[in-house]
Amino acid sequence: MKICLIAEGCYPYVAGGVSSWVQMLIEGMPEHRFVIYTIGANEEQRGKFKYQLPANVESVEENFLDQFMDAKVRRQARFQLTAAEKQAVLDLITSDRTDWPLLFDMFAAGGRYNANEFLTSEAFLDIVMEACRGAYSQTPFNQTFWTMRSMLLPVLNILRCPVPEVDVFHTVSTGYAGLLGAMFSHKTGRPLLVTEHGIYSREREEEILKASWVDVYFKQTWINFFLGMSVAAYHQADRIVSLFYHARDLQIGYGADPARCIVIPNGIKLSRFAGIGPIEADGHSLALGAVIRVVPIKDLKTMIYSFAQVRQKLPGAKLYMIGPTDENPDYYQECLDLIDSLHIQGIEFVGRVDVAQWYGKVDIVLLSSISEGQPFVVLEAMASRRPVVATDVGSCRELLEGNGDGLGPAGEIVPVMNPGLMARSILQLAADPDRMRRMGENGCRRAQRYYREETFLQAYRDLYEKVKQHGGRRV
Repeated sequence: MKICLIAEGCYPYVAGGVSSWVQMLIEGMPEHRFVIYTIGANEEQRGKFKYQLPANVESVEENFLDQFMDAKVRRQARFQLTAAEKQAVLDLITSDRTDWPLLFDMFAAGGRYNANEFLTSEAFLDIVMEACRGAYSQTPFNQTFWTMRSMLLPVLNILRCPVPEVDVFHTVSTGYAGLLGAMFSHKTGRPLLVTEHGIYSREREEEILKASWVDVYFKQTWINFFLGMSVAAYHQADRIVSLFYHARDLQIGYGADPARCIVIPNGIKLSRFAGIGPIEADGHSLALGAVIRVVPIKDLKTMIYSFAQVRQKLPGAKLYMIGPTDENPDYYQECLDLIDSLHIQGIEFVGRVDVAQWYGKVDIVLLSSISEGQPFVVLEAMASRRPVVATDVGSCRELLEGNGDGLGPAGEIVPVMNPGLMARSILQLAADPDRMRRMGENGCRRAQRYYREETFLQAYRDLYEKVKQHGGRRV
C-alpha cells in the first residue's frame, strides 16, 4: 500500500514528539510505502532533516508557507465569480463555516483561479468591501484588507500542491496539513485519515488570544479561520483519530462526526526500558529529569522557578534537562539567563542523548508544558518505573491516574504555570521514597498493559486496510 503522510511543523525538521511518532509509524510498517508531504513555516528549513528517512519513504515533498508571502503577480487579472464562489470566499473570511469543496475546485492545481492573481484582483477587493459593510463595519478598511490578504495568501497557495498517486492520505494534524489532506481526498476520492496529537484549533485559539501581533479586532477572525480548516478535515475524513478520550470529546465539540471518531493511544517500545530498575533506596541526593525540547510551549521557566524552590529545601538536588537545545536559540538563552539571575546551582542541559540511558539516573520525571497531546516522555517514564510530576495538559491526567483501571497513581498532576505547586509535589514525593517506588511500579504496569508499540502499530495497520478496502467511502 502507498500512503501519503502530511505533516505540519514537525517531521522531519523537528526532533521528538509528533516527529518521533511519524518515524515510529513508518519504520514499524516496512510492508507499506510512504510519501511525505511537509508544511513548514520557513523555507530556510528545506532539506535540513533531523531524521534518517526509512527505506520505505519514497519521497519528501517540501512546502513552506513563507515562500508564498513575496509571490509576484505577472498580470492584473479580471475574474467573474459565480454567486456561490463569491459567498465561499466571503464565508472564509467572516465565519468558521464555508464551502471548502468549492474552494478546492477554485484554487487547486488546474482550478479556475490563481491564488496570487485573485488576491490582487477587483473581485477580491469587492469581497473585502462587502465584509467591511457587514462583519467588519467597525474596523479600518485598509487594515481589514491586508489582514484578509495575509490570511488567505498561504492557505490558497497551499491548495496548488500537486496531488500524489497513493492509496490512502493520512494527515497528522488538522490546520494546513489537514486542509491539504482534505483537498487531496476530495480531488481523488481516496480515503483520508486524520490523527490529532493535540487539538489544533484549540491550540491556535490559545496562541491567538495571547498574541500581540493580532489586533484585537481580528482575534476572533483568526480563531474562526483555523477552526474552519479543522472542520474541513473533519468533514472529509473517513476516520478521525485522537490519542485519548478527552481529546475525542473535544473533536466532537468542534464539529467532528462521533461515528468517525476513534481513539488509538500512543505506544512505545517497552524493551528499551526493560532493564531499568526501581528507584534505589540508598539515601542519594534527589535527581530530577525533564526530557524536553527547549521551546516556549514546554514552559521550562516554570520548571526552573520550581527547582529553585526545591533547592532551598534540598540543596543537593539536581535537575537534568535532557534533549536538543538548538530548536529555539533565543528561548534557550532566556532559560540560561533566568538560571543565572536566580543564582541556581544544580541544573544541567544534557543535550541530545539516548534518553533510555537517562531515566534510570533520575528519581522523578518532570513535565511543565502548557500544551500536550499524549507525551512520549510520560509513557517512557512510566515504563522506566519513574513517577512523574506533570501539568494538567493533554492526556497527562489519564496517563498518571488511569481511566478507572485500578492500577493506582503513577505521579502527580499540577496546574499549568504554577511553580509553587510543582515544587510542593516534588518535595512531597522526595520525602516519601516508598511512595515514589509504588508510583513507579503503577506506571510500569499501566504502560505494559495499554501502551505497547505493537498494539499501536497493529491498530493503524488494520485502519489503513479497512479504509483502503472501502475506497474512500465512509466506513
